[in-house]
Amino acid sequence: MAIEIGAQAPDFELKDNHGRTVRLSDFRGEKRVVLFFYPFAFTGVCTGELRALRERAGEFVNDDTQLLAVSADSMHTLRVFGEQEELEFPLLSDFWPHGEVSRAYGVFDEDKGCAVRGTFVIDRAGTVRWSVVNALPDARDADAYAKALAAL
Repeated sequence: MAIEIGAQAPDFELKDNHGRTVRLSDFRGEKRVVLFFYPFAFTGVCTGELRALRERAGEFVNDDTQLLAVSADSMHTLRVFGEQEELEFPLLSDFWPHGEVSRAYGVFDEDKGCAVRGTFVIDRAGTVRWSVVNALPDARDADAYAKALAAL
């Protein structure tokens, strides 16, 4: 079960695709966060979703908002994927302990060993203000994230 709207977003510390440590709490009081969980790099639906975010990066990575994309792929896989797809926002590795952050948000599929398609909009105070969780084959609509951010 995904974390509920109005709940405090679980803090985490993960490595990004360049080996830098990223903590959700680093953005508290500074920026809103769009936390975007996806199953695997280099897969069709995931690549399409991340390309759509790349094309609209100015809406999701700016002075007020930070996009963080999370998968259970290794940091090294994410580095190659990010370079290939020209993704400038952080790709965070939830590889070890495997799926720990995805589990904390209630979006880890134990049978598949990956996150389902969950997105959480978190305000500057660290509270979940909006979310959507889709099954593995169902792409999400970036317009919905933009509307959720505009409502904050």
